Amino acid sequence: MKAVFLTAGAAGMYCGSCMHDNAIAKALRADGVDCLLQPVYTPIRTDEVSIASDRLFFGGIHIYLLQQMPWLHHVPLPIRRLLDWKPLIELATRRAASTDAEQLGALAVSMLQGAEGRQADEVERLVEWLCEDVRPDAILFTNLLIGGCLPPLRERLPDSRLVVLLQGDDIFLDHLPASRRSEAIELCRKLVPSVDRFVVNSQFYGDKMGSLLSIPSEKLVTTPLSIDIRPYHDAATGSEAGDRDDGFRIGYMARIAPEKGLHHLVESFIQLAGQPQHQDLSLHAAGWLGEANRGYLSDLEERIAKAGLSDRFVYHGSPSLEEKVRLLRSFDVMSVPTEYQDPKGLFVLEALALGVPVIQPEHGAFPELIASTGGGLLVRPGDAAHLGEAINQLKADPALRVRLGQSGAQRVAERHTIEQAAKAMKQLCFEDP
Repeated sequence: MKAVFLTAGAAGMYCGSCMHDNAIAKALRADGVDCLLQPVYTPIRTDEVSIASDRLFFGGIHIYLLQQMPWLHHVPLPIRRLLDWKPLIELATRRAASTDAEQLGALAVSMLQGAEGRQADEVERLVEWLCEDVRPDAILFTNLLIGGCLPPLRERLPDSRLVVLLQGDDIFLDHLPASRRSEAIELCRKLVPSVDRFVVNSQFYGDKMGSLLSIPSEKLVTTPLSIDIRPYHDAATGSEAGDRDDGFRIGYMARIAPEKGLHHLVESFIQLAGQPQHQDLSLHAAGWLGEANRGYLSDLEERIAKAGLSDRFVYHGSPSLEEKVRLLRSFDVMSVPTEYQDPKGLFVLEALALGVPVIQPEHGAFPELIASTGGGLLVRPGDAAHLGEAINQLKADPALRVRLGQSGAQRVAERHTIEQAAKAMKQLCFEDP
């Protein structure tokens, strides 16, 4: 059983999808599948050991320049290959900033056009490598946005299973200019017939993407969101767990960006922390911070300072896996009150695996995750006061916190492990008709 998993790097930042792809690929290997994790755009960055190939297709610098300067197509390929040199890409993405929406939209459309787009020779290079050098039994795509090569693969590998994971495609599409968004959606719909199965992690997202991209219901498969629980299980059963006694800690563990909703949590914290009964309250945030969002964090820190609470807020940076586990264990409750309807929410499972209850907005995949795990509370999206009430409820009721945390940890271990996800993926790729 041979599979290639095409995973898209995220310009040097820690990316939940990259880390999840890496974990599934490792679990597939452990289950007897010859699985190659193949990056596209940029090398991936994970908080554990990456098993990704050093080879790169659709190098980010290369495809961007082909979009801006089509004549580059005539430059000899060996010279253009220098643009995919890993140190060069890492240097270019180290201080990555936002890309102009119109340019990004044009590039997205061109990539979805596949053999008809400006990156056609790069599409052919990938297709030729897959069809002639590898000839896998299954090819997995981390999203449909990298699927411009699907039609020629379907034609040249008729017996190979083509599986696409949908895990945030709509969020990317929604950031495109209206005209480009419509064009990109139509191109995505045209790729659907080439795909054997689409995998989603929630019924909510399956319904949303099925409607948006006109995906037949028989092609949609829902598998529970999953994590590798071993680092969390080992920490949760360690002798140091629960030893901390320095007040009540609210935690946030996600990328530092407005769409992740840290400002809602800050507002709830400010409302609560100024009250006499909450003098022991502190807020701890951690996650990757890009250059474009440093001003966002500075503004939040300024608001906290004006409230006289600077000594009770800590930003812990972008932690390693070991640091992340240790920090999560120190939280009494965790919340990532996203602005958007998150299709996954890996941070929820990570907290629950350590017995830390969560408070999440009642939208996206969160209601299904809370129903599956019994590990937290749901609040009205964008309502800082309601979020504060839920924090206060858990702070005042230690027994409830323990019940939610224990339920979450138990059900994550029963229903949401990466081994279970890999077995489901293996069945989709090699066993289902």
